[in-house]
Formats: sequence, C-alpha cells, structure tokens
Amino acid sequence: MEKGFVREECPANAEERNNKGNDFGPDGEMGLGTVDIERIEKVYRKLDLRIIPALWTLYFLCSAIRSNVGLAQTMNIAQGHDLASELNITPKQISTALALFYVCYVIFDLPSNLIMTKLSPRVWMSRIVIAVGIIGSCMAAMKAAWSFYLLRLLLGIVIAGMWPGMAYYLTLFYPPSRTGKRIGQYFTAAQVSAAVVSLVSAGFQKMDGLQGLVGFQWMFLLYGLVGICVGVSLLWWLPDRPLPPGETPNRTGLGKWIPQSRPALTGEDALIHYEDLTRVYRRPRWTAKDLGHVVADWRLWLLFLMYFGVVGVGIGVQNYATVIIRGTNAELTGIELSLLAAPIWIMDLIAILIVTPFSDRFHHHRALFFSVPVCIQIVGLLMTTYAGSIANPWPRYGGLLLVGFGLGPTVPIIMTWTNEIFQYRHGEVGVAAASALVSGLGNLGSILTTYALFAGWPADAKKGRAQYRKSTLVMVGILCLSILSATVMTLLLRYVGNGPSAKQVSSRSSTIEGEGVMVDGAARRELHERGFGRLWWSRRS
Repeated sequence: MEKGFVREECPANAEERNNKGNDFGPDGEMGLGTVDIERIEKVYRKLDLRIIPALWTLYFLCSAIRSNVGLAQTMNIAQGHDLASELNITPKQISTALALFYVCYVIFDLPSNLIMTKLSPRVWMSRIVIAVGIIGSCMAAMKAAWSFYLLRLLLGIVIAGMWPGMAYYLTLFYPPSRTGKRIGQYFTAAQVSAAVVSLVSAGFQKMDGLQGLVGFQWMFLLYGLVGICVGVSLLWWLPDRPLPPGETPNRTGLGKWIPQSRPALTGEDALIHYEDLTRVYRRPRWTAKDLGHVVADWRLWLLFLMYFGVVGVGIGVQNYATVIIRGTNAELTGIELSLLAAPIWIMDLIAILIVTPFSDRFHHHRALFFSVPVCIQIVGLLMTTYAGSIANPWPRYGGLLLVGFGLGPTVPIIMTWTNEIFQYRHGEVGVAAASALVSGLGNLGSILTTYALFAGWPADAKKGRAQYRKSTLVMVGILCLSILSATVMTLLLRYVGNGPSAKQVSSRSSTIEGEGVMVDGAARRELHERGFGRLWWSRRS
C-alpha cells in the first residue's frame, strides 16, 4: 500500500534549507512579505475544491444507505408493503436490528481508524464506501428477520471508521483551526441526505410492485449501486496524504495495483501548503503506549459524554422520525410521512451553516456554541411531548423541527474540539484514536435510542396522547448530561490546562497555553483574524 510521511528535520538542516533557495523567512514561512495571507488562503481554497466535494458525496451516500431503513418502516404501509409486513417482523425486532448496527460500529470504529493511519487513507475511504454500497444493495433481497440482522451487522462493521476517518483525513491537509468549518461543510451531507432520501422515498413508493419489488427494495438497491460506483471513483478523486515537495509515495505490495490519484497540490502551491501545515503537524511513529496515553486522557471521556447525548438523540430522531410523526396523526399516508420528515433535516442543515463558522472563529467558546443548540433540542423534545392536542397535533411537529435545528452544529463542534485538543497533546495517533473513540463509544447513545426507546419500548409505544413520552424524556436526560460534560470540560481546560503530552513536540494554531508567545507568523495571522480578542468583555483571545 502507499505510505506517506512528513519529514522531520533537525533545526540546522531546516534553517539551511529555508535560507538557501526557497525564500523562507526566519519564522519558517516563505517570507511573510512574499507569501501574503490571501495567497495562503487561495491554496486552501484549491484544497477545498478537491477534498470537500469528495467527502461530502461519500458521506451523503453512506448516510442514505445507513438510515433509509427508518423510512422503510412506513413506506407503502397502507398496501402492507412496509418493512415489518414484508419481512414478517415486529417493531421490537426492527429496533434490535437497528441497534446491532451500532454495536458493530462501536466495536470496530477504533481499529478501522488506526488501520487507516498505517495504510493509504484514500484507499481505505474508498473501501468503506464500496463495501457499504454492496451491503446496501443486498438489503433489497432480505426475506426474513435473520437476513435483516445479518446485513445490519455487516453494515456496521464495514462502515465503522468512516466518520472519524474523515475527521482524521482532514488533519492531514489542514491545521486544527481550519478543520471545524470544513467538518461542518461535509457534515451537511447527512442533513441533505436525510431530507433528499425522505423526499425521494415518495417516488420510490410510486414504484411499488415494479418488476416484483416493493418500494423500499428499489430504494435499497439503487442507493447501493450508486454507492459502489462512487466508492470506485474515490480512488482517483481523493488525494493521498501530503508529502514534502519533490517526494513521491512509496508504492509496495498491493499498492502497485491500485490506481494512483494526482497530488492535491503541485509546484509553489504544494510548497506553501507544506510549510504552513508542518508548523502544527508532525507524524512520528506511534506505539501501543502512545495509544494508552490517549485512552487515559480525561478529556476523551468528557467529549465522549457530550457525543453520547447528541448522537443518541440524532440517530433516534433519524430512525424514528416518520414513526413519531405518525404517532401525532395516524391518518397521514406513507408519502405524507416521508415528505414531513424532510424539513427536520433542512432545519438541521440551516443550523450547521449558521453556527459552525462562528464556532471556528470564536474557538475558545466551543462549549457555548455546543450548549445553546442542545438547549434548543431540549425545548423541541418537550414540545413534541406536551404541546398541541389531539385536534391540533402540529405544535408537536414544530417541536421536531426545533430538535432538527438544535442537532445541526453539535456533532461538528465535538469533532473539531476533539481534533484541536488531541492533535496538540498527542499528535496523529491522538487525532485518529480520540476521534474514533469519541464517535465509536458515543454511539452507545444510538444503541440506547434505537433499541430501548420508541418501538423498542413496547409500554411506551402504546397508542394515545402519552405515546413515546417516556422515550423523549429519556432523550432530554442524556442531553442534559451532554451540557454538563461540556461545562465541566470548559472549567477543567481553564484551570488544569491542555498542555502537550511528554512525548509530543508540536505547536498549536494560536498561542502557547499560559503564555503570550506566538508560535510562528501563521499563528500570528490566525490570532489576529479569529476570536473575541478585540471585544471588551472577553477575558481571552
């Protein structure tokens, strides 16, 4: 497989190279007079055009294939062609199959991400999408509960590592301060996917009975086939990890037979990017001991609790949105339920586009940008539980729209905060392991909401005004846990700090904690461009 590395140089060699032929200034950049801010921004915009659309597309399709089973529960329900009727299974069996996916996701998330650090990230991401497409297509052939269980298990195994893998992949090309907005950009694919899949499922329901397949079988089959095609295309589309200018990847073993993608940048662009990136990025070899230091870091477990609450609610709403809406108005048809689910994720998308850029700019206040949307989710869940009446159930639907809006920015903020903290403290293994553990173990919340709540809680699923009331109150509880964890994290970071581990010799993207020292010229630029530094009521830049 292809392997790349970032070359470590001794200070003397680096200084000699900088002064010799590349017009670098004494602070390690290409002379701030030669390479201005706009020139560096132009380089990153070129990277964005190459990387973000590819990540967005793969996340769109994987999210669609992963979550379309939620829509299948109510598609063509009047004709008896919904998922439960076709497979002759109960709501409890559906919730069990949904939970099995997340069990495998939790178990295999970390190993998948660690493997990705050793192999070609481009090939590994392609492998994930191709495998997800194959299994998604096979779901069209399900005939009984056992096949449903098996395919959801396999889907959880092969998709594990996708979300933290994308966050890790970004750190190969961008400093931590630049990742939050970009995580938010490709995370919008999940929201667009949920909205589009909901809308398009109305069309699939019109295909019910065509060529002997029911509506949801056509949905599984076609999304899976498109996923396979996109997965193969990623071998040419995604660039591999950046190398020092002038070096070529070492292609050995099976890597010789895998198509090689063109570099993300060439010429002067590659040189400018390399120098700007290596001020914060180092890629030393890591060992099991380094991994142990990451696992033992208390910051990891607070981030996990934050993720546990918001992803549990997000997945619960995604898998049971049409079921919840139908509980407010049993007269809605399958097509109407699909169409009503879409605005939830449009609200989610709007919140991401509004909040994540501000979260990046005012990055010392991530807990605030996280907690306010979580409070909006809590208000929405309470509205879904108590608002409206039997004659007028629409206020309860309005509560779901608020939940969607509150969900939007929370996961990108957590993943960005994870990258910022662990890249500085533990380097590459910190980013890879922490992002995988936070998203992997955090999906225990998904297991809770898919297996134990809603259809998985028969006593709470009984029809009536109080249907799903206990489930929504449990979700309010885990959201309060997320807010508490964010508050504790903020206080501990302020009073304990976030210094690098003993082994890690790296720099951050703004200032050295506890000192007013700028790491280099690019760090000075970032500090000038970001934060509350010029506002009188701020205590920190």
